Amino acid sequence: MRILTVSHFYEAHGGGIERVAGQLCRQFAAAGHEAIWAASDADALPDGAITALPLRCINPTEALTGLPMPIPGWRSLRALAREVARCDVVVVHDSLYVTSILAVLAARISRRKVVLIQHIAGIAFSSALLRGVMALANLAVTRPMLRTADRLVFISDTVRQDLLGEPARRDYRLVFNGVDQAVFYPAASPRSPTGPILFVGRYVEKKGLAVIHALAARRPDLQFHLAGSGPIAPSSWGLANIRDLGPQTPQALADLYRSSALLLLPSVGEGYPLVIQEAMACGLPVICGQPCERADPAAAAWLKSVAIDLGDADGSARRCAEAIEAPRPDAAARTAMAAYAARAYNWEAMATAVIEGLNPGSP
Repeated sequence: MRILTVSHFYEAHGGGIERVAGQLCRQFAAAGHEAIWAASDADALPDGAITALPLRCINPTEALTGLPMPIPGWRSLRALAREVARCDVVVVHDSLYVTSILAVLAARISRRKVVLIQHIAGIAFSSALLRGVMALANLAVTRPMLRTADRLVFISDTVRQDLLGEPARRDYRLVFNGVDQAVFYPAASPRSPTGPILFVGRYVEKKGLAVIHALAARRPDLQFHLAGSGPIAPSSWGLANIRDLGPQTPQALADLYRSSALLLLPSVGEGYPLVIQEAMACGLPVICGQPCERADPAAAAWLKSVAIDLGDADGSARRCAEAIEAPRPDAAARTAMAAYAARAYNWEAMATAVIEGLNPGSP
């Protein structure tokens, strides 16, 4: 089967959605399918058995708002439409990107099957204008995209509830992201409770960088290690207890998970960030924004959630500080958490569930 994956960027860009898209493409190829990946040409292309279709795009919004929105030119649009017509299934990651919208339109014209993997719902930006734009976009674009997909996949029950309601208004599949168990596994010896507090993610507003800034200023006795990249520069904050590690390889991330005291992800508008599942697989305690707590009901007992308000960074930082001082999972709980992650989060199983039964000519 010829499978075209469409995302806004390739995984070298550093975001969770792109990393999931790359993992699934590799699983499709390993299963004997022809895997093609279309995304903006802004970053390094994927290697291995994946055929890349780089799209020349402009991306005017990311530097200004933190929202990536690559917009392909006319030639890239035609190349995307041609590839859609040649494939059997189009796997689209998230609905609000221009590349996603164009791919779904091309698939409907060419009568190709569409799998829509929805990662996020709304984002509680600090700006009322951006919140309004996001709500309008979900109403005008996301909901019609959900209706038109042949298969609708959610990587988080939080996102599913936000977009489909309870009970759900249409059929869907809840399929969690996978974790590479050969890379992400617990430390052989107990971790130090005085190790650094780790953040992993894009340096953008919705990830709660303002909250980390306020928390680090409030608690100079704590060390914060940040792994990622983006338009916000933590190194410019002038705080001695902040260390910007920059982008990390999966192996380096796993080492950070195993050597840190806890993972802090004070973000909003998330589905189920991959870094939480990786941290769980390494036995690392997690403090996260409240919506993530509902993503996988079976994992909620191991996650410490905090109410995050990007419009009140100081108040959110205070609540994070209280969560940091609260009792953390003991060794037995961390072992159980890592064992659960090893069972529940599997890339091969995710790839199978995404395309299962969608063979050429199937209903």
